Amino acid sequence: QVQLVESGGGLVQAGGSLRLSCAASGRILSIVVMGWYRQAPGKQRELVATITSGSRLNYADSVKGRFTISKDNAKNTVYLQMNALKPEDTALYYCNVYDGGWGRNVWGQGTQVTVSS
Repeated sequence: QVQLVESGGGLVQAGGSLRLSCAASGRILSIVVMGWYRQAPGKQRELVATITSGSRLNYADSVKGRFTISKDNAKNTVYLQMNALKPEDTALYYCNVYDGGWGRNVWGQGTQVTVSS
C-alpha cells in the first residue's frame, strides 16, 4: 500500500521559515488529496492545508497568507512552505494522503515544528 515519509521540521525563531516535504511511495493507485495537519500538545489534530489532484487548495484561516501548499505529481510529493512563523504554529505536523484507489487515508509519522519567541 502507500507509505509516507516526512522531512523538514525543526526549530526556528518567530518570523522565520521552514519547508516541510512528504513523499508517498509504495503501491499508489489514485491520490485524490494530499495535505498537512498539525497537533499541538493538549489540543486536537487540526487541518493546516490540503491540495487535491486537480490542484484545488484549502487552508486553515490561521495560516492563510503565510503558508503555501504545493505538490510534485511526478515525485508523489507534497510540500508546505511556512513563512512568518509564530510560536502558536508549534506542533507536530502530519502528512496525509487519501488514495481513492485503495479507499484509504494514510498518515505520516509526523515531524516536529517548534517556533521560539
